[in-house]
Amino acid sequence: MTAAITLEELLDWNDESSTFWKGLLEDNPTLLQLPCDIGSVANVQQFIRHIWGAELRWAQRLAGVPETPRDAVPAGPLDALFDLHLLAGPLFRELLANPAYDWDATYTLDVSWLPPHARTSTHRKILAHALFHSQRHWAQLATLVRAAGFPSGFNGDLLFSSALR
Repeated sequence: MTAAITLEELLDWNDESSTFWKGLLEDNPTLLQLPCDIGSVANVQQFIRHIWGAELRWAQRLAGVPETPRDAVPAGPLDALFDLHLLAGPLFRELLANPAYDWDATYTLDVSWLPPHARTSTHRKILAHALFHSQRHWAQLATLVRAAGFPSGFNGDLLFSSALR
């Protein structure tokens, strides 16, 4: 066994977290309207849109398929937002399963929201970023809902994940 954590394992961890939050939000839909100011959004539903929308857009960039324009990402309902995650996962998994995919190749983003030194990254780094981006935001969401008086029970730390042994 290697000591390295694989991108496949991180993707499995991401799936666990996404599935947890979808279930919790389905069971507690009022949380979707909870105010949230992370990432310039107004509420949790818009925050979820950001998380899964970004995931899909990163997957599309890496797969070399047309990127869904930001304004075409649905605003809701929750099932439509979760579909973004369900579209991204297979794109990531297909790339990970392809032995010919060049993870050292670079991708340059033509965006103003990133500083110039961060606009070009390897495909490997972009996938790792996409997965950690989601995990970081899930942790923020757990804090947000707990502070609002709703302990989520989210055990998002990697230690609790079944994605790794």
